[in-house]
This record gives sequence, structure tokens and C-alpha cells, in this order.
Amino acid sequence: MVAVQHRFADVDGHRIFYREAGPADAPTVVLLHGYPTSSHMFRALIPKLAEEYHVVAPDHLGFGLSDAPGVDEFAYSFDALTRITSGLLSGLGIARYAIYVQDYGAPIGWRLALANPSAITAIISQNGNAYDEGFVESFWTDVWAYAADQNEQTEPAARFALTREAIRWQYLHGVSEPTLVDPDTWEHDLALVSRPGNDLVQLSLFRDYATNPPLYPAVHEYFRSSQVPLLAVWGERDEIFGPDGAKAFARDLPDARIELLPGGHFLLESHLDEAAAIIRDFLASALTR
Repeated sequence: MVAVQHRFADVDGHRIFYREAGPADAPTVVLLHGYPTSSHMFRALIPKLAEEYHVVAPDHLGFGLSDAPGVDEFAYSFDALTRITSGLLSGLGIARYAIYVQDYGAPIGWRLALANPSAITAIISQNGNAYDEGFVESFWTDVWAYAADQNEQTEPAARFALTREAIRWQYLHGVSEPTLVDPDTWEHDLALVSRPGNDLVQLSLFRDYATNPPLYPAVHEYFRSSQVPLLAVWGERDEIFGPDGAKAFARDLPDARIELLPGGHFLLESHLDEAAAIIRDFLASALTR
């Protein structure tokens, strides 16, 4: 059984939690989680990767067990979360690594790659968007409205995303056997998102999400110029980032491997073994010891 270490590091005066496992001299894989979760979403995947790879999975600032300073103490944005992630990796002495990105992890991963393309050895995108085609309009209409204008008409829909009902939906929609999904997942996320003041943290990031699509042309150019090995392993029933977002990677990365599985947004909860086998196979061909 692979031992998983649960650690904290100080990054710019903030206490950042991360999970770490695997041989220190093996190729590194950095797992970047989405909303509303944390490195907790990778708890079962990490042991499946750590026999061959050095795996690091941080909790973003404001999420999971990392510090969650109030918005009066820290200006939350995807740029800022990227700086924290970069600082953590630098402090750990990690200079080259593959990234696994999901949901919020994608815009953080893209920023890391744009800032230092040579650091990225491979990319795994699990419902981590990089193309306009990936946005499911029925979900994103309210997000864009709130980002454009914060008022008493647009904020209630944004705040609904912080509720048990909405978080539970993120885990269960698109899953044909909902009983496969452990209720601890959404209860764990809800408890941490519900910390005093964290609603304003999350609302700040909802608003800032509008800064991500304007980066896509630069991301696409990075894909074209680097031809970085990429796997899109996607829950094709996701009603947040649809399967067209996975297929679009092939436009700039003709050799991208695209795997659509019959699951939803949190694919690892219902299709862990299938996804892990695909991920291991991809990494075996993309990375060398």
C-alpha cells in the first residue's frame, strides 16, 4: 500500500495543505482540483499513481484544509491562486511536472504553463476547460451575468452554488448509478465552503472566472507551439463542461488523446478504475523516468 503524506507548507505567509506520495526521484504529477472541492477529490487516485510517480495535490487557498483568509485580507483571483501554487511548487523544489487539471484547476494550470512552458511535461484534463465549446450554456448564463454585474438580481443564483443542493448536484448529475458516489464528498465540501466569510471568497472567484476565456487564445498558441502531450479524460454527461470541450483539444493538439466516459463532472467518483487505467497508460507513454 502506497503511503500518502498529509503536509502543510508556508507560501507567502499562508498555510497551504497538500497531499504527497510516491518516489521523490520519479516524474512529478501535480493534481489541481476544482470547485467546490479540494485535494480530497484525488484521495483514491493518488495511490493508483504513486507507485510510479511523485504525486503532489494541493488545496487551493480558500479551499479544503488550506488557509482561507477573508476577502479583506487577500484579493482572490485565478492569477493569485496561480501565484500560490507556483510558490508551493518552487518551495518543494519541483521544476518540471505533469499537471492534472479539473474545473478551477484548469485556469490555474493554464497560467502555470503560460508562465513557464518548459516546466510542463504533460497535461491531463478531466473536465478542465480550455475552449469556448466546452461551456454548457444553461449552466454558465447565470455565472456570466453575475460576473458582468453584481446586483440583487444576479447574486442569488451565484449564492445558490454554495448550497448543499447545488454541490450535491455537481457530484450526481450525469451519473447513471448515483449510489456509487459517496455522500461524504458533498458534505465534506459543503462544510468547508460554509466556513464564516468563505461565501465572499467563492463569490470573488465566481466573478473572476470571466478572466479565463480571454486567456484561451494564448493557451491555444501554447498548445500549438509546444505540442505538449495531452489526455482529455472526460465525463461526457457533464452539464458544466460538455464533451465538445474535450474534443476541441484536437484542433490545436492533433495527437491529443481524447477519452469520453459515461460519467459527470466528478468522474473519479463513479469511474475511478477506468479513468485511472487510462491516465496510467497515458503517463507511461508521455513521461520517462
